[in-house]
Amino acid sequence: MEGSTMGVSKKHILQQGPVIRSFLSAAAAALTQKPSSGLDTPTALLHRTVPPRDRAMVRDYVKWTGGSSASYKNVLPSHLFPQWGFPLIAKTLDGIPYDMKKVLNGGCRIEINGPLPSGEPLIMEACLQSIDDNGRRAVLKQRLVTGTASSPNALVTYGYAIVPTGQREPGAAKPKKKERPRVPDNAREIARRKLHPNSGWEFALLTGDFNPVHWVRPYAKAAGFRNCILHGYGTLAIAIEALNKVQFSGDASRLQTIDVKFVRPLVLPQTVGVYVLGTGEIFVGDHPGGPAYMTGVFTHG
Repeated sequence: MEGSTMGVSKKHILQQGPVIRSFLSAAAAALTQKPSSGLDTPTALLHRTVPPRDRAMVRDYVKWTGGSSASYKNVLPSHLFPQWGFPLIAKTLDGIPYDMKKVLNGGCRIEINGPLPSGEPLIMEACLQSIDDNGRRAVLKQRLVTGTASSPNALVTYGYAIVPTGQREPGAAKPKKKERPRVPDNAREIARRKLHPNSGWEFALLTGDFNPVHWVRPYAKAAGFRNCILHGYGTLAIAIEALNKVQFSGDASRLQTIDVKFVRPLVLPQTVGVYVLGTGEIFVGDHPGGPAYMTGVFTHG
């Protein structure tokens, strides 16, 4: 999977209007939002139907991830769900009692119940399923179900948004930092990918997630990074396609579930490896024994 930039066409931005509008709306809400007294979960189900995805955009997205177009002739990649799902997912956070300016993408879970046809309108429902607040951080678990008329409930995804909430009392000892996960020494490399300074921009064009931390260097540096960072879902997509190509011999239908955590920012440019351990653990990192950017577990048929 070693590769270089593919020069994603800027025309794909024309497909991202709903995602961009949702992102801007969420950003504006975060700036003006005032904490409320609470929120009962799970919230009421929200519903939306959207047109079939643009074929050229899906084709270029699959190419960017390192996947095979032959695997997605008539179906959509499961890991593309943020592109069609983000506008509805964002609505599940309306009235949330937290400062969403601090939100982090903690990871996600994908459950594949069947193929998701590419030529049909997508039927979705979403809710904020639960809030886990331990006083230091709140984990907001969002559930999105995507299907079509011929394949209902084909895809169930869960997103884990993390919002830091804790404040140290004056004079309180600073809590010890937990050591972040590393790629196990005995993990096996199944792919290697060269990511360029503009990889975040390319992924934004293909998915609509134009958070400037992924493509505007001064913004990323102001946020505390030495350069732009890749989207967590971009890291996930590369990892899944490595599994499809190597572990599943090119059969993209074999993956059943994958549950991942984004444990360290992937600063661009970078060359990373995808690693597996045993039959169900996956990592993205620099090398065995080195820092991990993503950790996870998966099941397959």
